[in-house]
Amino acid sequence: MPRDIAFLSAEDLRIRYATGELDPGMVVEDALGRAERLEGKLNAFRLIDEEGALRDAAASTKRWRRGRPLSKLDGVPVSIKDIVAVKGTATLCGSLTTNPDAISTEDCPAAARLREAGAILVGKTHTSEFGWKGITDSPLHGTTRNPWNPEHSPGGSSGGAGAAVAAGIGPLAHGTDAGGSIRIPSSYCGLYGIKPTFGRVPHSPNESPFCTLSSGGPIARSVRDAARMLTILSQPDPRDWYAAAPQGIDFEQGLDSGIPGLRIAYSPALGGIRADAEVESLVSAAVRKLETLGATVDEVGPVFDPLRPVFEDYWKATFAYLLKGIPEEKRALLDPGLRQLGEEGMTVGLDSYHQAVTARVRLGVRMERFHQQYDLLVTPTMPTTAPRADVVYHSAEYDRWEHAVPYTVPFNLTGQPAASIPVGLASNGLPVGMQLVAARFQELKILRASRAFEQMAPFTMKPPAADR
Repeated sequence: MPRDIAFLSAEDLRIRYATGELDPGMVVEDALGRAERLEGKLNAFRLIDEEGALRDAAASTKRWRRGRPLSKLDGVPVSIKDIVAVKGTATLCGSLTTNPDAISTEDCPAAARLREAGAILVGKTHTSEFGWKGITDSPLHGTTRNPWNPEHSPGGSSGGAGAAVAAGIGPLAHGTDAGGSIRIPSSYCGLYGIKPTFGRVPHSPNESPFCTLSSGGPIARSVRDAARMLTILSQPDPRDWYAAAPQGIDFEQGLDSGIPGLRIAYSPALGGIRADAEVESLVSAAVRKLETLGATVDEVGPVFDPLRPVFEDYWKATFAYLLKGIPEEKRALLDPGLRQLGEEGMTVGLDSYHQAVTARVRLGVRMERFHQQYDLLVTPTMPTTAPRADVVYHSAEYDRWEHAVPYTVPFNLTGQPAASIPVGLASNGLPVGMQLVAARFQELKILRASRAFEQMAPFTMKPPAADR
């Protein structure tokens, strides 16, 4: 058995399953053992389904021995964010206001597609309450921590997913991203994560006030693994009225074809925000690597004006809608920051909200025109490395617009695909990510550029706290 079985990629596992060097039972047992050993330190999982995972791993092992796997992900351990439904479990969304006795009778589209592919669902990972913020703590489960340094946050709201993959508890995790919630933990945890185009990955039910902003997608330790998982997640599901027409794309197609001639715009100050000097230096060096790989790179200005003046009321109104759906007698149980924003949103007028909706449309048109000139837009993913785990979100210390989502949230508003790829470690030992953005439905360009960069600057890194 390989010494670092936990840090093998999904592709490595596929090869070893096919040769018989490993079987899914061994791998899932290892993942469950790591989860048990590290959970007290990281607090990544809301639920670990040991019985179900071992049962499904045994079935997968039989398929591999017969030479009849269901897919390239058959037998691969995967986690699901506890903000979507998994059959036989409750979906608590990090909140004390949800009902732990409301057991789902069916899988959400993402969980259904992964099961059909033979992937092993080992558990549900923690999220901030209703996914409202870019760090992962909640009144329900407390604080989730970063395997690179448990004194720091893994980001959010898919922080449990990021912590699990970085710690070697499965090579893949499902996340959702309505403001950066796949890309933030990917940047903070030294992982690769891609938010696909809105509508690319079916989701159900689409009743959340954030539903037109959110996309489900993979968090992984390699570009190929993420592309493989995205291929499965993007298969059609009739429950999603917002879903794009199925295209049947294999996202591994052309992955190794390189990027000669790709036109890249580099914006270190997107929307008027500037990253820390060390973060910007690492990202700028990574951009130069893309140039040596044959891409044409232009450094551009902020691309668009600061978003806060236009969209602050939009977000507050959205939180207000969420708050109105919670019985008054339960509102005291909410994260105080979430409740405060919801209460402030109660005063937002309809005119202000619709002005932001119009601004969202204009931003989308602006970016469509931008991508007529450039294949990719590159920025830092985050302005800083991971904050301390006890940071107060949306405060002077860690402001939502200045520190948490300035580079990520624009592309939830426009529905564009965007990924975060690791570019190195800062002097404090924490990872830094670079964001790659493409026009809608152009994920293949992002994945191709990501793979070219990964081959030049491999980023398979093992966090120091992963085995302690």
